[in-house]
Amino acid sequence: MDPVTIFDKIKDAQCNNKSITVLHDFFIDRIIKIENIEEFFVRIKEKTKYGGGSIRGIATTQFEGGNAVNIAYCLGKLGFDVDLFTITDDSSNMNLKYFFGDLPKVKLHLSYGKPGYTTSLEIHNSIDFNDSNIMISDVGGNSDFGPEKLGPHNDKEILNNSDAVILVNWASNWKGNELLKYVFQNSPKALHFVDPADIQTRSNEFCSLLRDPNSMIDILSINENECNSLLFELELKNFSLCNKYSRKNIQLAIKGLAKKLGIFIDLHTRYGCAYSNGDEVYFAYNIKNIVVRNLTGAGDSWDAADIIGHLIELPPQERLFFSNAFASFYISIENRQLISLEKFFQYYYNLYNK
Repeated sequence: MDPVTIFDKIKDAQCNNKSITVLHDFFIDRIIKIENIEEFFVRIKEKTKYGGGSIRGIATTQFEGGNAVNIAYCLGKLGFDVDLFTITDDSSNMNLKYFFGDLPKVKLHLSYGKPGYTTSLEIHNSIDFNDSNIMISDVGGNSDFGPEKLGPHNDKEILNNSDAVILVNWASNWKGNELLKYVFQNSPKALHFVDPADIQTRSNEFCSLLRDPNSMIDILSINENECNSLLFELELKNFSLCNKYSRKNIQLAIKGLAKKLGIFIDLHTRYGCAYSNGDEVYFAYNIKNIVVRNLTGAGDSWDAADIIGHLIELPPQERLFFSNAFASFYISIENRQLISLEKFFQYYYNLYNK
């Protein structure tokens, strides 16, 4: 499908007031960019010999983040109506409102609670390691976000009118099952999309949720780590994605999972992405030769585009390429505030016509 047709479909969706509800996490992200992890480890080890000290010259940034916040921001930048349910405390409230200040289509529904705090180690250009994003988190009040955090009346109207309801970072929320069932039961017309985040320590519980016929999950979005957690839990570890996996490995893994769970799965990895309904499998390679300027939020940007692809009913192959394109656009842009539908259209058009 050519870019003009795809972006006409996006405009039609916006004109028809397609609305998306996103829940639930908010984190303050501090990003530490490490260009040479081997040298960094040597410097840390050296400092421990003398009881500590400063390691200078390390680039750092800090901004508003969290899976739900990142997804809502990307969707808002692409022009969609979004209702974001999350938490803030006194010190973060104004910052979050300012962050979304130029996005009038994103409506914030804020409950009182401590946001999470994440220190993210972005590892680039390493000889022995892949480009990676290692997150060290204090999840704060995100661990206690149940249905009671939503308003008893207005939220049901919002959910009922939603075209998609996105629940992310289930793994950090001990009330995740309660929240998921509440929001999905109250949004019968919506596409129900879940990205659970790192489930390694709760894989058994999450598998039980996926097998629950009342969970009402339409799309499960996972990365390779979450895929491996599910494969091991479901005794499909012969399909696991090791360090040097291939397109064939990805296709076998996602098909095996989708068939075992009876659920549609979208899988995004550092190598490529795939979709399976248990019978068919579609695959798309990641966009190559990208100058990576940031890794934090890459998976969230992929999810945002994937959600749009589902809403405008792109065929699976087109949707995977579209999602990969937006994720590559996101990680290559210097400042995410520069994201716009028009800039992404130009980027996508150039990729399509290479």
